[in-house]
Amino acid sequence: MNFEVPALPYAKDALEPVMSSKTLEFHYEKHHKGYMVKLKAALEGKPDADKTLEDIVKSSSGGVFNNAAQVYNHTFFWEGLKPGGGGAPPAGDVADLIQRDFGGWDAFRTQFIQAGMTRFGSGWAWLVLEGGKASIVSTPNAETPLTGAGKPLLTADVWEHAYYLDYQNKRDTFLEVFCDKLINWEFVAANLKG
Repeated sequence: MNFEVPALPYAKDALEPVMSSKTLEFHYEKHHKGYMVKLKAALEGKPDADKTLEDIVKSSSGGVFNNAAQVYNHTFFWEGLKPGGGGAPPAGDVADLIQRDFGGWDAFRTQFIQAGMTRFGSGWAWLVLEGGKASIVSTPNAETPLTGAGKPLLTADVWEHAYYLDYQNKRDTFLEVFCDKLINWEFVAANLKG
């Protein structure tokens, strides 16, 4: 296989105090990298091992899909975070999109948190672009907009391992902190342009 779990784009303690280094240690080192170990074992010696990660996500099913999609989703999640991030997006294309399609930051924030809160069990809350319009969707388990028509712009991981060490069962608090203190709007802007 010609891909690896990329290094985090910041130090494991860079998101403290809103996301602890202990959470990043478990989440990134154990969960994220664990999905890659399982994916590589499942693909060893098979033709799909030469595909890109995105192509594997789009063309696989079962355990291969679950592990490939979790590697993709987690990588996307990490890139969407930054120290000192969050809050309303700065003026520009992303702020214009949020205003046009949600009515502003406050409405976007409310809808994004609601998408994460109403996901029963494990999954993801996503900001996606489809047909030139932004929307918020929630996917279960390893599901990802990458397999559909929506272009992912941002995601929040709502599996318990994403927040339990820091926030216990307070998923709402984690999602509030995600929105207010962690979103990497430059990453969202790059996805919007790309």
